[in-house]
Amino acid sequence: MIQLDRLDATRLDQARGIVRDLGSVLVAYSGGVDSSLLLKLALEELGDGAVAVLASSPAYPESEQEEARALAQSLGARLVEVTTSEVELEAYTRNNPDRCFHCKEELFDTLEPIQHDLGLAHLAYGATADDAGDHRPGHGSAIRRGVRFPLLEAGMGKSDIRAAARTLGLPNWNKPSFACLSSRIPHGTPVTVAALRQIEAAEQALKAIGFRQVRVRHHGDVARIEVEPAEIPHLVDERDRVVELLRATGYKFVSVDLEGYSSGSLNRVWKTGQ
Repeated sequence: MIQLDRLDATRLDQARGIVRDLGSVLVAYSGGVDSSLLLKLALEELGDGAVAVLASSPAYPESEQEEARALAQSLGARLVEVTTSEVELEAYTRNNPDRCFHCKEELFDTLEPIQHDLGLAHLAYGATADDAGDHRPGHGSAIRRGVRFPLLEAGMGKSDIRAAARTLGLPNWNKPSFACLSSRIPHGTPVTVAALRQIEAAEQALKAIGFRQVRVRHHGDVARIEVEPAEIPHLVDERDRVVELLRATGYKFVSVDLEGYSSGSLNRVWKTGQ
């Protein structure tokens, strides 16, 4: 269930002011609600001084990329597309808890030359105030490089962002949160393109039969499904169909996490005290 607060106009105005003061910006854009709101503000405040860049890799489903392209077009944004190669980096594929740092390093290594070639003053991405309390090693890469994050700087959390996105007419204001497919693989288990494709196929199959917020945690031959707690009874009712669909993607065993969807749940494997 998406939690939505009343719009905090003060925080939204602060975010606008931060974006306006950038002068010009290359927005790292994924099509999620955070980066979409950031892009919307940048377009409104900076006009042609705002450019979106969409990065593709095996860690992101093509369906997400298609939605991102369509939304950028509807906003009238100039969209640059690039391919990143994090899945070719040993530091990334070994899948230690710092994996996201190496992902962001590859991303920013790719985007910074584009920013400079376009003559844009800043590079920004959609980090939020909620991210500050979670394990986000990639954010360290952003800080180290001077990348800006106006929504976080304005103190906007996810609920603030959804409320602002809805008020500003963004059609994806209630889009389920999404993280790269590598986040489905436990730390210490190598990330492979084959595993990413298997996870993508499994999650797409579940979405196709009506589940919105889905994670298929990849434990070798075992798929551990997370959906919203309210959807677990429906998942159980669809047991035979779900098992058939996920076995068709290559899993030999299919399980349901009775706790339901939890962002970053695999971090518990290595974090202490949880």
